[in-house]
Amino acid sequence: MTRQGTGTRQGNGLRPFSIKTKLGTLVVVSVFITTGLILVALRTKTELRFITVFSVIASMLITQFVAHSLTSPLDEMTTVARSIAHGDYTRRVRGAGRRDELGDLAATINRMADDLEAVDRHRKELVANVSHELRTPIAGLRAVLENVVDGVSAADPETMRTALKQTERLGRLVETLLDLSRLDNGVVPLKAHRFEVWPYLSGVLKEANVIASQRSLASGSGSHTRTDVHLHLDVSPPELTAHADIERLHQVVANLLDNAVKHSPPHGRVTVRARRGTQPESLDLEILDEGPGIPESEWHRVFERFNRGSLPAPHGPGSDGGTGLGLAIARWAVDLHGGRIGVAESARGCRIQVTLPGSPRPTS
Repeated sequence: MTRQGTGTRQGNGLRPFSIKTKLGTLVVVSVFITTGLILVALRTKTELRFITVFSVIASMLITQFVAHSLTSPLDEMTTVARSIAHGDYTRRVRGAGRRDELGDLAATINRMADDLEAVDRHRKELVANVSHELRTPIAGLRAVLENVVDGVSAADPETMRTALKQTERLGRLVETLLDLSRLDNGVVPLKAHRFEVWPYLSGVLKEANVIASQRSLASGSGSHTRTDVHLHLDVSPPELTAHADIERLHQVVANLLDNAVKHSPPHGRVTVRARRGTQPESLDLEILDEGPGIPESEWHRVFERFNRGSLPAPHGPGSDGGTGLGLAIARWAVDLHGGRIGVAESARGCRIQVTLPGSPRPTS
């Protein structure tokens, strides 16, 4: 409390080293010098014009010293601000430790430069990661088509299925990037309403099984998808209801299921567990798999975009690591609801917990 009060007093201009204090001190010192020289003139009978010249010179020297201490940091701040405006976020303002308003301004500019540097670094990483992710399916599709054109391979159904698989992967990546762009820009409205949990989640799991079967048929074999993993639904009580946007919740469950299936061992089991939350019509979800799990050191990073962590390659035939966007999509969808998502401790495999707050409380 004492520290907070001191900060308030300093913010109101009462700190001992503020610019107001320095300017006030300058005026007082100038007045004292002038008064002292006048008293000396009266006692020594010195002409008043000499006293006036001495007084002006002394006041100018003191004013120049104080003005330099104020304008020099401003000049440096202007230079740094121009560098930031031209895209150079590495420069910082010295004097952030000053105990006056200029020190506060310098610290603010440095924090702004840190934030802009982090945003610029994230943008470059995003462009590099997106380019890398797009390059893989495009390169595979190009190789298939070049072989067909050069006569190395025939345009038989198996070759076309390979090309279709790369095209579908490219389409899924573009779709997830579009979802992220919409979520970032806040253009995805949240249309929450009450729904029954069991029929809804049962439909999501059936859809996941249908999509896996269709991908298996499109690839010509089961070696390019996971149809060997058993999906289990556990809802208690069976009549459980919740309040959420079912479209956004579908993104959460579908992406978490996709991630769990990819990292499941052959003929593994993925469980979706739903329970009533602490608030009215809130919902607690858990997605559990039997894979290798996620190291605790990676728990805070698994929901970052394009992050695949240090996990070994996914289990099962033909599983790939995905795009690294599914969990980021899930996190953003949960954030839209004002909920929480995270990795929890599990005796085996990985356990992701999702908490949705339910219906908003009526305001009085």
